[in-house]
Amino acid sequence: MTTELVPDTIDDHDGADEHDGANGHDNGQDGHDDHHGEYHQDMSFQPRANRIGLWLFILSECFLFGAFLSARYFTTGTYQPEELNQFLALILTMVLLLSSISAYLAEVSIKYNYRRRFLFMAIATIIMGLIFMGGVSIELKEASHFFPPDTPFGSSYFMLIGLHAFHVLTGLIGIVIIVFLGFKGHYGSTDYWAVEGVVKYWHFVDLAWVIIYPTLYLF
Repeated sequence: MTTELVPDTIDDHDGADEHDGANGHDNGQDGHDDHHGEYHQDMSFQPRANRIGLWLFILSECFLFGAFLSARYFTTGTYQPEELNQFLALILTMVLLLSSISAYLAEVSIKYNYRRRFLFMAIATIIMGLIFMGGVSIELKEASHFFPPDTPFGSSYFMLIGLHAFHVLTGLIGIVIIVFLGFKGHYGSTDYWAVEGVVKYWHFVDLAWVIIYPTLYLF
């Protein structure tokens, strides 16, 4: 009887070990799944946090430009010198608006993994941004002869144009960086937040000029 009971005991012990092993594996798998789920939650939260941070930054920039725009009317009212180059300002406005379109197309292109189109549109945006900066430098040089920076209108004009030009330069640096990284194979349909952030900033810069242009040249 004793020899007959031993195999049964061994079998029961082995079965218990297998059961415990299976439970351990399941627990380990559950732990892995929990960790994996937390990782995905963190990854999905990051772009949302980035967007919130970007919009808060843009909002603060709106207050900055608003203060400068208010100062223009506070110091000079609706005074508008005849020496302003209206034609050049209009051309620069059109160039900047076109650059906003090309920047948008660059973002959409990388979203759908059209890398070559993304790079082409981003480079086109850089070229138009440089054209805008060149035109602004010409306009500033001409304007300094008619209303120097120490005059009421000149101070508002040069501060607004200079502030905006600085933001354009910052945006151009950002676009150059994403183009450089794009050539190295960065970004894709699931990882293009840097492109999205730079393009949104560029749209803000364009919108700021759309408000500055009539403030200085039309009204």
